[in-house]
Amino acid sequence: MTSPGPVRRWLAQRRPSADRFPYDAVVTAYQRHGKHFVPHDWTHVLSAARDRLPQLNATNTRHLSAFLSCALDKVDGTYDYRSYLGLPLLQLPGPDRPKGTAAQQFARRDRLHAILLTDLIAFELRAAFDEHTPLPQMRPTPAMTTKRLRHALRAAMPALRRLSLVEHTASSSQATLLRRVVATVTMDLTPEDRRALQISMLPVHTVHDEWMFIRVLQAFETTFALLATDLTDVITAVETGQPSRAASKLSAAASLLRESASLWPLLATIQPAAFHAFRTFTEGASAVQSRHYKIVESLCRTPRTARLDSPAYLSVPEVRTAIMHGQVSLDDALNAAQQSAPTPVLAAAMREFAAAIHQWRQTHYRLAVRILGPEHSGTGYTEGTPYLRDARQEPVFHHRHPPDRMPEQEV
Repeated sequence: MTSPGPVRRWLAQRRPSADRFPYDAVVTAYQRHGKHFVPHDWTHVLSAARDRLPQLNATNTRHLSAFLSCALDKVDGTYDYRSYLGLPLLQLPGPDRPKGTAAQQFARRDRLHAILLTDLIAFELRAAFDEHTPLPQMRPTPAMTTKRLRHALRAAMPALRRLSLVEHTASSSQATLLRRVVATVTMDLTPEDRRALQISMLPVHTVHDEWMFIRVLQAFETTFALLATDLTDVITAVETGQPSRAASKLSAAASLLRESASLWPLLATIQPAAFHAFRTFTEGASAVQSRHYKIVESLCRTPRTARLDSPAYLSVPEVRTAIMHGQVSLDDALNAAQQSAPTPVLAAAMREFAAAIHQWRQTHYRLAVRILGPEHSGTGYTEGTPYLRDARQEPVFHHRHPPDRMPEQEV
């Protein structure tokens, strides 16, 4: 059994430093017990640590505060999708971070996407050979592990190539390439990267597959965070009379969304029994609370009143408030430009992006039905598959821009 002694010793210091907080001990305890089951002794001393934060004279107190908020969310009654995934602890691209250039934002997304999936690959490789790897319950079969690793590698490779971290040669076996990816990315990690990976993995249970579940959802959030920024740039381009630039940006965003669909086959390797074992303890944390997805949706087309009053938007009040205070969508920008229709090249890009969104929604629904069944509640006891069934038909843009349909992603 783990003991909160390291945190108590940190608290006993006359002037404890946020830099020296015992993150390792805390994360080890949470991964050993699961956040839902972590002993009261741990949450008690972590609450005491949070109480000391105003007394600390350090520039990175905010980072420690964010970690403690995620660690204590169940105790505080603030547990939700963001705290479950540790999103405040990740350097997501988008409006919440220093903007930088479009290329810098894209590189930030690629880097985070790559290191999240590489961490998953490293975890699966460790677990296959070391019984002391965290989350020991319900390990997958060797065949399933091999399949999962193949899909994880496939999902990571486009970003790894763009970052010039790994090249895939035809002569490389999967085992060789997996080891090369882990070694190369691990050497490239900054201390900040290592810490973010460590503290953003606070599963609720000790079921093996929850590690994969969390990393895949974090990767999806990373992409939607970038797409939110991309759509803001598209709207600005329309408002400033640059339809060709808007079309180019939107087409690139559609390509990235299609590329991220490679995460679905990876997520489909989750064992249904394993998912049901830990989802019981995720009540209150549902993907319906995804802030970045709702920003993307609302930047395409201002949602109808019924949609704004649905759980999708009531669960992200800050996004809903921005919409109700006049957030401009792409449709709004086109109307303001007094265009009866977008230029042909922009209309084509809108159809391409809408098709990618519809494909994403449909694949999400099909996977949820496979795991949950057609009428079951979702993660956190939300409306689940019935909600996804209805939401997949929600128009992406105004009806005057009908989307082209694309083949569904196989999962």
